[in-house]
Amino acid sequence: MKLTSIACLCLFLSLNVMAQEQGWHLGPADTNGSIGIAADGIYSQLKGKPSNTVVVAVIDSGMDIEHEDLVDNIWVNTGEIPDNGIDDDRNGYIDDVNGWNFIGGKDGNVDADTYEVTRLYGKYKYKYDTAVRDNLSKDEKKEFDLYQKCKAEVESKLEVAHTRIGQYNQSKDNVSSGLKAVQMALGENEISVDNIKNIEGDDESLEIGKRILLEQLANGSEIESIADLQAGIFEQLDGAIDHFDGQTKYAYNPDFDTRVIVGDNYNDQREKYYGNNDVEGPDALHGTHVGGIIGAVRDNGIGMDGVANNVKLMSVRTVPNGDERDKDVANAIIYAVDNGASIINMSFGKGYSWEEKVVEDAIKYAEKHDVLLVHAAGNSSQDNDSTDNFPNDFYKGKGFLFFKGKTKYYKNWMEIGALNYANGEDLSAPFSNYGEENVDLFAPGMAIYATVPDNKYRDLQGTSMAAPVVAGVAAILRSYYPGLTAIQVKNILMASSTKMNTTVKVPGNADQKVPFSKLSVSGGIVNAKNALKLASQTKGKKKVTTKKSKGQA
Repeated sequence: MKLTSIACLCLFLSLNVMAQEQGWHLGPADTNGSIGIAADGIYSQLKGKPSNTVVVAVIDSGMDIEHEDLVDNIWVNTGEIPDNGIDDDRNGYIDDVNGWNFIGGKDGNVDADTYEVTRLYGKYKYKYDTAVRDNLSKDEKKEFDLYQKCKAEVESKLEVAHTRIGQYNQSKDNVSSGLKAVQMALGENEISVDNIKNIEGDDESLEIGKRILLEQLANGSEIESIADLQAGIFEQLDGAIDHFDGQTKYAYNPDFDTRVIVGDNYNDQREKYYGNNDVEGPDALHGTHVGGIIGAVRDNGIGMDGVANNVKLMSVRTVPNGDERDKDVANAIIYAVDNGASIINMSFGKGYSWEEKVVEDAIKYAEKHDVLLVHAAGNSSQDNDSTDNFPNDFYKGKGFLFFKGKTKYYKNWMEIGALNYANGEDLSAPFSNYGEENVDLFAPGMAIYATVPDNKYRDLQGTSMAAPVVAGVAAILRSYYPGLTAIQVKNILMASSTKMNTTVKVPGNADQKVPFSKLSVSGGIVNAKNALKLASQTKGKKKVTTKKSKGQA
């Protein structure tokens, strides 16, 4: 049964995504229809050209490493003997055969977690809940102001969540009574527009039921039975209730603490050796999809094709159903670098940071070791130039005396916005974050068909999907042109991007239109064909050796 959303009863709005051809994001970059990355034709040009295997770390929710379309491209740490309970390679992580899980412990894994704003609210509540700002020191006033901001947000979100739960439960009651009234009035008559309009009566439940059915029929829904219709509506409403119920129980609950599962000392933000080797975790949907976009096995006749053809995917589980933690992110980056990744995909982000310095140091560590970091810009339709989004590509340099340090940018970082499948004014995805200074590049991120757990596939959308498209193209460059440094790869991807001379709707504000070039630093869309051409003309600055990276067979 095809079902449209019930606008009159349901406030929970889902993104209306039209069906797209599978793999559209790999298609041509020079048409007036779908805007792809021009990757479909490049491999015939590369046939016979030698390439190196590139390790791409996926810092995410976990990955189904046994998926039929991923298993052959999963990174294997050859220094470990599987499941022997010994740290064979002495890297501090026992049995890390395919990666590591920083949000698990000896007795299980973290699934739901709080948002960072909630953690900060809980952190400062004991200290500032009854404090008087005028009595505080300069540094304490900063913490007090942050506490007040977090408190207002958490309490507001909790109030909204409780209200929404009540509304959706009331909607379920209205749907049930309304459809029951229509069913009784129709009897054995066919469900049709005329028959429903001809039902007489002024009962409120009957009017609600008629309105539901007429709306569905007007939108082309095929209603086989009223029972099926109700089940479909309840599925939508229950999903919304579960979402807001999770906000009250986990996301905005300052008393909810998952670190008892992990078993680390959370006060020690520099602690490294904790977690477990379950790189899939309880919900690997997001990470499996991201991994497939980068490196699902190409040309194997099943599923879909990843962007890159010679990669090994390292799963570093760090992102729960909630906000990732800075300590875990920092350790995930360092783990990936130390174990041979030359590209790290990070499809996550948040509006607050607990300990930004540990992440900054990890990014600098990756920069020092020539590793490219590709990060999703976020799905809040916000300008990242004026709104906090962590982690990000800039930090304060050291100042001296009374002078503050200048803002500096990591040279090995790429911030990626999401592209729609339509050209013209709808080119940018309506949910995508953007920024003329802090978003580098755009890539396809709407209706991307890729792997999900249990040998399945589906469309998902988000800057989370756009980032791995770019990571995949970066992997191609590092594979066929191994002399290129991470910084050179970034510069090539920026310079070779498809420049679109068009005016687009600003994400989140359809009434405002700007040149597409104003939404990012490059003003363009990643283009694999152009990038390879420019790479072939660029002299690599990295010394190429035949030594294999750790974990590569």
